[in-house]
This record gives sequence, C-alpha cells and structure tokens, in this order.
Amino acid sequence: MWGMARRGSQSPPPPDFEENIVDVDVSEEMRGSFLEYAYSVIYQRALPDARDGLKPVQRRILYSMNEMGLRPDRGHVKCARVVGEVMGKLHPHGDSAIYDAMVRMAQSWAMRMPLVDGHGNFGSLGGDDLPAAMRYTEARLSREAMLMVASIDEDTVDFRPNYDGQETEPEVLPAAFPNLLVNGASGIAVGMATNMAPHNLGEVIAAARHLIDHPDATLDDLMRHVPGPDLPTGGKIVGLEGIRDAYERGRGTFRTRATTTIENVTPRRKGIVVSELPYAVGPERVKAKIKELVNAKKIQGISDLKDLTDRNVGLRLVIEIKNGFNPEAVLADLYRLTPMEETFGINNVALVDGQPRTLGLRDMLQVYVDHRINVVRRRSMHRRKKREDRLHLVDGLLVALLNIDEVIQVIRQSDDAAQAKQRLMQIFELSEIQSQYILDTPLRRLTRFDRLELEKEKEQLAKEIARLTAILESEKKLRGVVSKELGEVAKEFSTPRRTILLESSGQTAANAVPLEVADDPCTVLLSSTGLMARTHDASPLPDSGPRANHDVLVSVVPATARGQVGAVTSLGRMIRIDVLDLPTLPASATPPSLAGGAPVAEYVDLEPDETVVGIGAVSEVGGGLALGTAHGVVKRVVPDFPANRDEFEVITLKDDDRVVGAVQLLSEDQHLVFISTDAQLLHFAASLVRPQGRAAGGMAGIKLGAGARVLWFGALDPAREARVITISGSSSALPGTQTGAIKLADFADFPAKGRATGGVRSHRFLKGEDVLLQAWAAPTPLRATAANGKPVMLNVTMGRRDGSGEKLDKPMAAISGPIGEPPEEDTTEE
Repeated sequence: MWGMARRGSQSPPPPDFEENIVDVDVSEEMRGSFLEYAYSVIYQRALPDARDGLKPVQRRILYSMNEMGLRPDRGHVKCARVVGEVMGKLHPHGDSAIYDAMVRMAQSWAMRMPLVDGHGNFGSLGGDDLPAAMRYTEARLSREAMLMVASIDEDTVDFRPNYDGQETEPEVLPAAFPNLLVNGASGIAVGMATNMAPHNLGEVIAAARHLIDHPDATLDDLMRHVPGPDLPTGGKIVGLEGIRDAYERGRGTFRTRATTTIENVTPRRKGIVVSELPYAVGPERVKAKIKELVNAKKIQGISDLKDLTDRNVGLRLVIEIKNGFNPEAVLADLYRLTPMEETFGINNVALVDGQPRTLGLRDMLQVYVDHRINVVRRRSMHRRKKREDRLHLVDGLLVALLNIDEVIQVIRQSDDAAQAKQRLMQIFELSEIQSQYILDTPLRRLTRFDRLELEKEKEQLAKEIARLTAILESEKKLRGVVSKELGEVAKEFSTPRRTILLESSGQTAANAVPLEVADDPCTVLLSSTGLMARTHDASPLPDSGPRANHDVLVSVVPATARGQVGAVTSLGRMIRIDVLDLPTLPASATPPSLAGGAPVAEYVDLEPDETVVGIGAVSEVGGGLALGTAHGVVKRVVPDFPANRDEFEVITLKDDDRVVGAVQLLSEDQHLVFISTDAQLLHFAASLVRPQGRAAGGMAGIKLGAGARVLWFGALDPAREARVITISGSSSALPGTQTGAIKLADFADFPAKGRATGGVRSHRFLKGEDVLLQAWAAPTPLRATAANGKPVMLNVTMGRRDGSGEKLDKPMAAISGPIGEPPEEDTTEE
C-alpha cells in the first residue's frame, strides 16, 4: 500500500513499515464477491415484493413523494426534485435508474394503473421516443398511488434504516389494491428474471375477495373472476392454454395480437386500420418491419402505409391494400411476419418472505390477502391504542371538571408544577399522563360546555374501541373489513376490460383466405344517383323487398371480379374501369342498397358538361351495347378496347348531338325504346340495328318532329310486363317553378313500329302543357327515387296509352325496374 501511495518514488519505506501479504484463493474470492453482487441485484433491484408488487426503487419513489406532499390535489413539481430527494435519502444508486423507474410508473401504456401523474413528455408507446430530461418534466402522485401509501403512518408496516442509517424507509407499502397483478412487473436479476402481465383491477379484486370468503378456493374458482391478463394497450390475446399454465405453475406463454378493422380507406380501395398494438410494441417498430418486408417482397398486396395517430383519435395505422388482394389474407401475413402479433412469456418470480419464488395466480392472491390482513390488523391495533390513550386523557379531564375547585386549590397551593402534578396524582388517583394533561389544559377549556363535549367524546371513543376490539378478536370480522375495503376500491377505480380473450386465432388451413381475389363472376351496378358498386356474385340486387336508398338502377352489366367494364358518357366516350376498384356490396345486406357504392366521378374524368349515361361490357356480351342520342340516332356496337388505351369513342356525334342512353343488351330479341319531348314513343327490335364499328355515327332511330329531341332511350323485353311513365309540363316555365302531370301506361298498349319512324303518341297535353319533362319505360315492379336517392312510392293510377296525366304530388328523379331475367312470379306495383 505504501508503495502504491508513493508511485514513482525511489525512497525506501519508513523504518516502522511492516509488510503484510495475505494469500487469497481467487476462486473463493470471486465466488463470495459474485454471490454478494447477485444477492444485491435480486433483493435490492430487480425483483418485486409479492406483497405490494414494487421494487425497492419504486417503493422509495412513492414513499418520498408522499413525504414531500405531492398528492393529487396539489401541483406538480419538477421530477429532478423528486429524484434528488430519493437519491439523497433512500436510494444509493444513480439518478438515471430512479428517473427511469419514475417514468415507467407514469406511462399509461406500460402500467394498467399508473402510479405517477406525469406532466410533460414521458416517452411513447414501445420506447420509440425517449422521455424528456428530468429537469423538464413534472410529476405528482396519482389517485391510485395514494392507495399504495394509505395508512402508512398508522404502524401498518415495518420501517428499516436507509443506506447510511440517518433515515428510515418502509420495508413494504400497505398497498390497498393488488398492485403486483394489476400493474405487472418485469426485471432481470442474476440467474433469474421476472415478467408479469397486467390485469384488470375489478377482476383481480373480485378474485381476492372470493379467496377471502373461501380460503380453500381452487384455481378454476379464481379464474372465473380472472380469465386472463388485461393489457394497458388493449389488443387481443389468442390462445388461452398458456395463461392457464401460468396461473397454475407461474410460467406460461400467450400470443398478443393487434386490434384491426378492414375499412374503405378511399372510395376505391380497402385498407387495414390498426387501432391497438400488442403490449410493449410501438408503431415505429411495426412500420419499419412492414416497410422492410415490402421492400424485400416477402409480403404482397400493400400499396401504402400511413400513420394517422394523434392525441384525439389515438393510435391509427392505415395499411392500404392493392386492388386484387384479399385484405384478410394480407392481415394474416402481417400477423405472421410483423410485431402485430407477439408472444408474451409469463414468469411470475417475486420475493416472498425475502426469498425469490415462482408464484401461480392463487399464490400471488394469497400472499397479498395475508399482507392486507396483517396491515388491517396492525392498523386496527394502532387506532385502538390511539383511542385508548385519548380515552385515558378524557377520563382524567372529566375528573378535573367534576372537582374543578379542589383542583385549582391544589395547583395554587403547590410550590411548582412538579409538586402540583404529584399532589393531583395522590388526591384524585390520576396517572402521571392525566395529571400532566390537566396542568397543560387552558382554563378556558374547563367550562360546562366542554364537559358535555368530553362526555360525548368519551361515549364515541368507547364505541370505536369496542368495534376495533371486536375486529381484532374475530378473524372473520377482520377478513370482512379487508374484503369490504377492496370492494370500495374496485367500485371507485375499476375500469372496463381492454383486452379481448380469444380461444384461437380463427384461421386454419381449411378456411385460409387466398391472397389474391379470385376472378369470380359478379355484377356491376350503376344507380340513378351515380353510385357504382359490384355484387359478391353474379346476381344483381333482388327485384322485390324493402326499399333502400339509391336502389334505382340505370345500368347492370355482368362481369368478373378481375375484369373490366366501360362507362359511356354523353359525349360518346367509353372509359375503362377495373371491376376490382369498385366497392363490393355486402352479401347479406337487408334491405339491399347501393349506399355503400362509390361516385362514378371517382373513376372517370368528365368534362364540365359531360355525364355518365350508362355502363357496358368491354367484350362481346349478349346483343352488344346499344346507344341512343338526343337527335334520334341509334347505334349497336360491340366494344373492343384498343391496346394500351383506357378510353375511346363508341359513336361519332354530329353537331350538338349527345348520347342520352346506353344499355347493355341481354339479347337481340330485346326492343329499343325512344321517348321524345313531344310525347312520341317508338320501339322496335334490336335486331333491326346492325352492329357497327367504333367510329361509325349510327343510323336513324326515331323520326323527330320540329323542335323535338329524344328524352329517354333504353331497352325492354317485349314478353315481360312493363310500364311507361311520362311527366308533362310547360317549356316556358321558369326553372324551379315547374309543376307537372304524371301518367302511367301499359307498355303492351304501344305497338312496335319500324326503325326511323315517328312512333305513337304516349301522352296528351292539357292546357298549359307542351312538352314532356321526364319519361321512362321499365319492367314491373317499378322503383322510383328522388334526386337525393331517397325512395319514393309511385302511387299513380294506370291510364290510357294517349291519355293525359294526373297531378304529380312528389318530385321524382329516376324510375327503373328489375334488369335481368324475369322473376318466376310477377308482382304488381302499389
């Protein structure tokens, strides 16, 4: 040692220096030092106490904050002040360890019931963002933390000296709720580790109360109250076998899964929306893994990933799915390959009587219940002692009040206070404490009113002493008090369960969803309000049944899920639309409705004065596509999209002509129908119109009168019952003031005429009427809708072919009937 102190010096040692070298076995020294180190880590750092569920640093933080008066009804203080208080008095380690423990107790995503009420940046879910430095953040005890330290000043727990012997600290906190199970714990010691899952407060307290009432309760009895963990971040637990093992033996595993929904994130695409993640998994970790898998082409079907998380909506990750891929199959891959599904390993190791033990559910509850019974017993003994001491003083004061004159005379005749105390003890048979209390009592307290108050207080103290004595002398009453207090805690602090428990994943090899959407037959629909959608199979919407919004169809085209259809516009263009881009109507929707469709404007770019008049197949289907123009031109064409083109013209229009109708013919036997503004109706067989090429301008369809134009064009099956609806009015009326007359006629009353003829009259104008405002021809049963898509009942009496109409009571925007094969039994409209 002397040589080390004199490093570099060549002078000889002093004459009185004696060399003393001790030979030590290195293996023994290492073994002893390592055991001492391991003991310190296990008991002073890493493992929680099974009674209060806290590690020493956590216990010291809560105790110090309570001593500092940082209660929920007071203001926050800087975390640095708390850390300094804990480090200076109780915790002989670095400030970072104290602050890290404090931060975790303030994180709502880490603890089911946070014990610290933090103010500021305390990090983020999964540790993606670090908390701010302790000089910036502030904290105080939470309301739940006050339960942990409640009645700590009533001799409920033992205290021990701190590391330097100048202060004392509690060995355990009173813990008015089972913190170990509710908040869980994690820690790595030497040769052992602990990892406990959080649980629901209400469920754990229910199990603890059941154990109090039934000390011989089995694990199955307790699991009726605690079916599984309840994680702070919610999510789902898949598979409950591991939970049963953990509750029985203290070790087990289970899988946690994110909470997701499949939604229409855009009108044209579906997406997977993640609202809850597995415990201790952050969004940054999930996003990074998904991007890595997409770039490595290990996962398919994802087009974009957006993080829309904010403080108002909470966690919201939106994973957009490419068209042609099943979202369910992509979600299954995400569960399998990303942290959206994680395994949680339970290892319930905690200190019991100073020894580390692996505990099952019943063991943890029993340790807590025994601790709480001991706390209530010690608290009751302390309270009884305090009341007995007070009763002793009250009895002495009452003696003084009954003999007030004699007491005053004794005091006045005494030489000093000591003599007065001795004489009071001798004359009135008082104890030393009673005599001293009488001497310390001001004269203003010795009135008649105070005597009445003292007698009332004596009676109340006697009752409380008797009640506390009964609790201490009866184990049943003592356990009842513990159970009642736990029930009050549950009533005030319990919250609904956040984590959903599932027996299995629900996805097996037999029912696994294919990744890509199959090219199954479907039907593409266009409503009168401009909404497009597809059905889940080849069947369109039912012909009859309850009415629903947007259920009037103007076009129905058979297609396949991975096929295409074309939208025909009023300018004669046909624009390609991928069927996969269209939303799918629910298979079990009742009543059926296109309200879930998407506006056609989402799929086509239109000119300011251009509208979509119908949809058609892009390949040869039935009798092809029939078109009718405002100038009476008709054309039949089989569309054939040119290579690498998404649009082309299907008719060459002349002058200011426009397409007023486009219909996909089911066969050449159907009749094409024109209705003009001068109330002329013409229908003839579609076979009279020969198919033409895309660039052709069509041929004469109906011969129009002077100033007339085609109002409606469509196709009907002549063998099927149908109706003709016309609404008349005045061409000189101002917009918005038009009132009309509606007429309903049987389509069979209108004879077929040759192509390019004028047809027959369909409506007789009354005085003030000179034009048709609206017209339709449709098979029964008829369906009518207003401009906003709301259903309208068509209550119109059948009239003659060329008769006049009756007053229109409700405005109508569109009318149609079933499109497709006729039903087996025809129905009539109301």
